[in-house]
Amino acid sequence: MTHYYAHTAEQLPQKDWHPLSSHLEEVANRAAGFAASFNAGDWARIAGLLHDVGKATPAFQDYLVRSAAGKARRGEVPHAIHGALLARGMDPGLGKLLAYILAGHHGGLPNADDLMRKLEPPKAVDLDAARQFLDHLGISELPRSVPFQTNVSELGFAISFFLRMLYSCLVDADWLDTEKFCAKDTAAYRCGFPTLADLIARFFPTLDALVEKTPDTPVNAIRQSILAACRAHADDEPGFFSLTVPTGGGKTLSSLAFALEHARAHDLDRIVYVIPYMSIIEQNAQVFREFLGDDAVVEHHSSAQARDADENDESYAMTRRARLATENWDAPIIATTAVQFFESLFAAKPSRCRKLHNLAKSVIILDEAQMLPPPFLLPCLAALKELTARYGATVVLCTATQPAVQKREDFTKGLEKVREIVPDTAALHASLKRVTVENLGALTDDELNERLAGEEQALCIVNTRRHARELFERLRDSGTENVVHLSASMCPAHRTQVIAAIKEHLREGRPCRVASTALVEAGVDIDFPAVYRAAAGIDSIAQAAGRCDREGRLTAAAGAPAGRVYIFTPADHALPRGHFTQTWNAAGEVLRKYNDVLAPDAVEHYFRHLFWMQGDKLDDQHILLDLSEGWRASEYSFRDAAGKFQIIKNDMRSLIVRWGPESDTVDALINELRWSESPVRALRALQRYTVQVYEHQLKELFEQGAIEVVEDEWFVLGDRNYSDELGVVEQSESSIV
Repeated sequence: MTHYYAHTAEQLPQKDWHPLSSHLEEVANRAAGFAASFNAGDWARIAGLLHDVGKATPAFQDYLVRSAAGKARRGEVPHAIHGALLARGMDPGLGKLLAYILAGHHGGLPNADDLMRKLEPPKAVDLDAARQFLDHLGISELPRSVPFQTNVSELGFAISFFLRMLYSCLVDADWLDTEKFCAKDTAAYRCGFPTLADLIARFFPTLDALVEKTPDTPVNAIRQSILAACRAHADDEPGFFSLTVPTGGGKTLSSLAFALEHARAHDLDRIVYVIPYMSIIEQNAQVFREFLGDDAVVEHHSSAQARDADENDESYAMTRRARLATENWDAPIIATTAVQFFESLFAAKPSRCRKLHNLAKSVIILDEAQMLPPPFLLPCLAALKELTARYGATVVLCTATQPAVQKREDFTKGLEKVREIVPDTAALHASLKRVTVENLGALTDDELNERLAGEEQALCIVNTRRHARELFERLRDSGTENVVHLSASMCPAHRTQVIAAIKEHLREGRPCRVASTALVEAGVDIDFPAVYRAAAGIDSIAQAAGRCDREGRLTAAAGAPAGRVYIFTPADHALPRGHFTQTWNAAGEVLRKYNDVLAPDAVEHYFRHLFWMQGDKLDDQHILLDLSEGWRASEYSFRDAAGKFQIIKNDMRSLIVRWGPESDTVDALINELRWSESPVRALRALQRYTVQVYEHQLKELFEQGAIEVVEDEWFVLGDRNYSDELGVVEQSESSIV
């Protein structure tokens, strides 16, 4: 038989190129190993053997020779379509399912109409040579069915989800084996993560020591009871759980304890923390490292920074290993954003789908689960149901305000068999109740200013950057002492410094009034006696309340809830439009009907009413139809669904700022952008000195001459437009957060 090759390598003679038969066998074996966790090893093995069979043609082998000599254009000779055509020839039905992942293993999962155009017999495709090689591999038939059964109403989405998971197994196996041949040094760094058994041995002695020396207070006693409940339920069968714990109840460590012991009890492979905000990820990841070690946690988000280290230093290997693990989540603990997690579950590109198979047999903690985006709620729930029903995963809905997403008569597409870890959430809420909530109605800025000036220490959270700026300026100009502004107009490094100063004011008992946007609700551990919250949903109000008497010191001294939370409607500022209006309308009904608007029954009422108001907009882009409607003809719109599933519309631009105390560092990084051939490290480091602005704001700053453009790609703000009090300053600041 003719000797065929899969890949060339620089400075290697042709006889040492990557043999095609070896590549196909290795990819098949890896992919089958990945898919074994969901009983699809036979499907994945055949996909691995077929994926590059199109390279077994004289045309492609000639292309490799010309490519090694620098005389070929990348991808000019197609090879992915051959396996798809041969699979469909073996079985028109099941073969078409495999054809999606084979034809798209480089370019991405296609829509059905795109796939059919590719499967039309092209003149340039040499199927005879590929078929002969296929006979050599010994493939004569496909699996007889998909490896699961379900209701007809769910079958279409279940098959589309199965294909994406199978696709993940194939593309990850393909990339890993190609890397092993073409980039041996890189491949070597992928090894070395501790096992979950190692992490369990590290975690629990450290946790037990912490509990032993924790002061004996009522709040700490409740935290320990929550931890005990998590450990007691860890042996329960995999599936859906909820952990409904008020803010300050110790969810982070308790949920990690549950996840580690649950993984041990059921032989699960990893723990994935899904968190809505990057600031919470960084905070939680630091906690995890303190208990598990620096080598255990991989952060996958845009602000994750690579630390500088010498290549011979142990930390260099650790950092590079973690960076590589963001590609396929092959690590024991992953901390990522909700956007990254859910958008990947509906992605079509191989780079986004590659990690998905590692969600099988994992514990998935959805922190702040109430943040599930209503326009995509039904697709998100459908994906979570698939992961638990057919891929051996456990999902924990972890929140202070549990969303009403369980199946019921008026919400038939909700989650079933969700088990609450804490036995009595109403009693827990009552025991951890530290605040009273009062609705003040409409307040003008003058009235709000007067109330805040009369407080020694108070936090006021409003809905727009503009309102936060104007409120700060009004308080400052009226002579109020120690006024602080906090918003996303300030870069992360600046905000970190400001939050540290706020904590010091509070700790020392000094006057402190903070005008902030909602970003302060995202896991910022601060503790005010009084919090004012502009009109918002009950979930946001609960998050704001979590910044009030957080440690229960005032309540313990008073013998009753002593933190004060005030809700008000800004009389001088319009409410944000769109979905925000519905959240406030739903909150308004709860504020009218319930004395304790943060009690579990009030929160459930809020979410039920909110979802009822949304109606069919809970799948606003009709993504479930794209992935299920045409299942009888195996017609799926993978690419369309991926394009529609964008939780955050990318209508903002990154603006680098020279924040005063660290301006020299920023300048050095900007110079690295200018001169480095690979600016990735600099861009990651610059995330701490970057502010997101809308296009119209960027245009206005351009018109003011405040923007410097670096290498036609990156925007740098001039010094005079960045304030130590306000961050980015321009004429019309109206964006939320």
